[in-house]
Amino acid sequence: MTSTQKIFAALVLAALVVPFVPGLIYPIFVMKVMCYGLFACAFNLLLGFTGLVSFAHAAFLGTAGYVTGALMIRFGAHPLGVPAAFAAGVAAAALVGFAIGGLAIRRRGIYFAMITLALSQIVYFLAVQFRWTGGEDGLQGIPRGSLLGLDLASDTVMYYVALALFCAGFLFVERVVHSPFGQILQAVRDNEARATSLGYDAGRFQLLAFVLSAAVAGYAGALKALVFGLVSLNDVSLHTSTEVVLMTLLGGVGTLLGPLVGAALVVGLQNYLATIGDLVTVVIGLIFIVCVSFFRRGLVGEFLHWRRRRAERARPLPAREPPVVAKVA
Repeated sequence: MTSTQKIFAALVLAALVVPFVPGLIYPIFVMKVMCYGLFACAFNLLLGFTGLVSFAHAAFLGTAGYVTGALMIRFGAHPLGVPAAFAAGVAAAALVGFAIGGLAIRRRGIYFAMITLALSQIVYFLAVQFRWTGGEDGLQGIPRGSLLGLDLASDTVMYYVALALFCAGFLFVERVVHSPFGQILQAVRDNEARATSLGYDAGRFQLLAFVLSAAVAGYAGALKALVFGLVSLNDVSLHTSTEVVLMTLLGGVGTLLGPLVGAALVVGLQNYLATIGDLVTVVIGLIFIVCVSFFRRGLVGEFLHWRRRRAERARPLPAREPPVVAKVA
């Protein structure tokens, strides 16, 4: 078991006892951190391990939320309503990701980012215009339904189901990163020309990574719709797309636990500093400036770098062999 897996296992064990410690931390808050943590992991899969900057991830989060919410409102009472709505939401996000990625992947750098931004604004416009999305009111009162005989209307039951889904999503991302496919993505990120010379179709692998990232973002959006029973225009807005960038950079780009730490930090500040109103954005912005200026690897990235350097210093130097002295005849 790697150190990342050990830390993640410790976090999961700590999360298991949250409902039994009233007043210390609220399960609803932890579920919100789980949703945005998965959302940040999806973005990190694209930025940290593929090297692509996208401003369309809110479109995937919101699309899955709208599809899941609409199906739950109509078929939520059916025994298979929850898994069917959840799967449909993830599939819809993947399809939108394939459409946006297929158009944007032909460009690189700032042009790629601007194309994703423009296409995500089209999704936002459609969310405002379509009647089934609720327009500016969004989808409200989404029922949680039941899953495998468990009534998700109970916050405690929903908490443990959300924790299980969160673990499954995180382990999926970890598996993708450490798979041969993930190694190819990192090779393309580090040196695309060299990867192409080795016979890999860089564009095809980047498109697959984009679709996978969109699907994981949709996974987070579907879970968020079930947990909170609400999908609003904020879920498909540019603000949410930039917020996930902030979460990933604060936690550490290219690290598995970094997005979770960044999501917990941003969501925690928004929750506990809600009394100061819009000033919470200023506080988060100042923290971001400090992080970029002094902790460019992010919180988790800096910690891993410090631990690596410490291990190198503690490693004993190789023994030097005595010099060979030539004998004079």
